[in-house]
Amino acid sequence: MSEEILINITPMESRVAVVENGVLQEVHVERTQRRGIVGNIYKGKVVRVLPGMQAAFVDIGLERAAFIHASEISLREGATLETISALVHEGQSLVVQVTKDPIGSKGARLTTQLSIPSRYLVYMPRTSHVGISLKIEDEGERERLKQVVADCIAAENIKDAGGFILRTAAEGAGADEILMDIRYLRRLWDQIGAQIKTVGAPTEIYEDLGLALRTLRDLVNPKIEKIRIDSRETFQKTTQFVAELMPEIADRLEHYPGERPIFDLYGVEDEIQRALDRKVPLKSGGYLVVDPAEAMTTIDVNTGAFVGHRNLEETIFKTNLEAATAIARQLRLRNIGGIIIIDFIDMEDEEHQRQVLRTLEKQLERDHAKTNIIGITELGLVQMTRKRTRESLEQVLCEPCSCCQGRGKLKTPETICYEIFREILREARAYQAEGYRVLANQKVVDRLLDEESGNVAELETFIGRTIRFQVESMYSQEQYDVVLL
Repeated sequence: MSEEILINITPMESRVAVVENGVLQEVHVERTQRRGIVGNIYKGKVVRVLPGMQAAFVDIGLERAAFIHASEISLREGATLETISALVHEGQSLVVQVTKDPIGSKGARLTTQLSIPSRYLVYMPRTSHVGISLKIEDEGERERLKQVVADCIAAENIKDAGGFILRTAAEGAGADEILMDIRYLRRLWDQIGAQIKTVGAPTEIYEDLGLALRTLRDLVNPKIEKIRIDSRETFQKTTQFVAELMPEIADRLEHYPGERPIFDLYGVEDEIQRALDRKVPLKSGGYLVVDPAEAMTTIDVNTGAFVGHRNLEETIFKTNLEAATAIARQLRLRNIGGIIIIDFIDMEDEEHQRQVLRTLEKQLERDHAKTNIIGITELGLVQMTRKRTRESLEQVLCEPCSCCQGRGKLKTPETICYEIFREILREARAYQAEGYRVLANQKVVDRLLDEESGNVAELETFIGRTIRFQVESMYSQEQYDVVLL
C-alpha cells in the first residue's frame, strides 16, 4: 500500500492531505488567522470555580475562558483526588496545556498534566512514568525501548528526569536517536520552566508546531513513500527540521513546482467538496447518510439501488461490509469526533454482524485518532467514540445557514403565508391603519397571489382593509414584514 502526504501552503492557510493508493484518507486545514491551540502551554488565571461541576474556568487570554476539570489537575503520585475548591481558588495562577480546541460554543479544554511531543517520545515533566504506545505490540521491542530510555537517563545523569511515553514511531529506533530526542525535550522544558517563573498571567508560554511541521512529526510512518510540498519556503523549513530531528525521511521530501495546483492534480479538491455532502454513495449502489449534531453524529446505511444476485440477506451483508470500510474513511476524512451511532441495515445472521464489526475495527486501526467501539445496542445500532481534539472539517470550512439558522430545513411558502395572515390579524386588532403592505420573498408573494388569493380576499373582508404585496429579492423564504399604510 503506497501512501503520500501532500502539503499545500498559501499565505492564508496551510492544508495537508494523506493519500493512500490514490484515495484521499485525511485532510487537515489550518487558517493563518485561526490556528488551532491544542498542545499550547499557557500561564492562566482561575476566574471562576464551579464546585457543583468539580471544574473551573481559566483565563488564558482567549475570547472565551477555558475549562478544566478537577481530574485534570496534577496531584502528587499516589494522592487521592481532591475537590476542585481544595485544588484551586479564584485569582490563582495556573500553568495549563490545551487538550481540545474551542469547538462551537464550548471553550478550550485544559490539563495541568503537561506533555511535549518530539519524533519518538512524549515528555511528561510532572510524572516519573515510562509508557509505550499500544500500537507497538512486540513484547521484546517494548522491553528493549524501556531499557533504552532508562539507559539514556542514567548516562545523562538527569535528576528529576520526568516521565516519557514512547510513540509508535519509536519502534526500531536506535539508542542514539532516542537520546537525541531526550536531550531536545529537556532543553525545551528548561526554556519553558524559565518562562513559567518570570511571566504574568494570562500568557502563552509554548506554542506547538505549525501544521506542516506537526504533520511530519505526527503522521509520517514507514508506509509514507513521498511528502510533496508546493511551497519552496516551507520545503526549505521542513528540510531543515527533518535534518535536525528526522534525518531518516530526508529522501522522501520533495518540492512540487508544477503549474497545476497540487490538490487538483490528485483530485483532492473534489474529494473535500464531497466530504461536506450529507450523502455518501457506495460503489455497490447503496449509500451512507452522515448527520453531525451537537450531542453525537449519526450514520445511516441504505441499500439504495443495490439488489444483489442471490437473496436479500446477502445484499444487506455486502452493503454493510462496504459501508464499514467507507465509514472508517469518512470519520478520518471529515475528522468527526465524540459519540458516533451507526445504523447498519438489520442483519439476521449473527456471523454477518460479527464480520461487519470486525471489518469496521480493522479499518479503524489505521486511524490516528483513538477510537473505541462499544458494541451493538438492543435496537441494532453500533455505538462508538472517536477522540475529538480539533474542529471537524465541516466546522473549519462551514458556518450555519443564515436562512434556516442551521436547521437544514426551511418553512414552506404555505407556512409563511399563514404566519403573515396571523401577523395581519394581530396588527389589525392593535392599530388603526388604511391598509397593509406585505414585503416577502418571491415564492411567498406568488403563493399569496395565486393559491392563497381566496384566503387573502376573505381576510380583507374580515378586517375591512386592503392588503398589498411587494417582492423583496433580498429576503430569504422565511423573511417577511407587514407594514402599515
